[in-house]
Amino acid sequence: MDDEQDILELLKYNLEKEGFVCEKAETGRQGVEKALNFQPDLILLDVMMPEMDGIETCHQLRQNSKTKDILIAFLTARNEDYSQIAGFDSGADDYISKPVKPRVLVSRVKALLRRKGVIKSEGGTDQSGIAIDRDRYIVTVEGEELNLPKKEFELLALLMSKPGKVFNRDVILNHVWGQDIVVGDRTIDVHIRKLREKIGDSCIKTVKGVGYKFEC
Repeated sequence: MDDEQDILELLKYNLEKEGFVCEKAETGRQGVEKALNFQPDLILLDVMMPEMDGIETCHQLRQNSKTKDILIAFLTARNEDYSQIAGFDSGADDYISKPVKPRVLVSRVKALLRRKGVIKSEGGTDQSGIAIDRDRYIVTVEGEELNLPKKEFELLALLMSKPGKVFNRDVILNHVWGQDIVVGDRTIDVHIRKLREKIGDSCIKTVKGVGYKFEC
């Protein structure tokens, strides 16, 4: 969460390059709403934001049973001791000062996620035998490379980012197609069908009336 659009885009670009699925918010209130809906593993939060500052946003996230266990790291230019103390007192897990090099930030993010057990190692396939290479936009299934169209790739990457998690249709549409493009539910179903034809139909599960999940 940050009120500077260029910083949001830079963060999103560098994290997605490493295979992370990202949502962005420009205000504290918007961030809380997205966290409740998207249920991320980690939130990067600025101190200075419109509508509701980062400290209060962190407080609210920690007080809500649905978001209280999400990792929260402040990423901010506020380097004063009292700002850092306020950040940790509000429930933050880490406090990262701007400016920070993208590679260093990604390393800090991975370290936090390893601490929580969200990620255990770099790359590799999971028990499904499916691996995603975000740099080359290639999916490998049992050692065989597949060149998926971009939307199919992004859809699979989203589902595989949190095995077992049910992604509702609104989250899928927003992440894969974006808020500015109007598509119907049928579009998601068609892309899911094509993915199943290419990677097999055993790992992508339909949750009726809700959405889809990746589970093998």
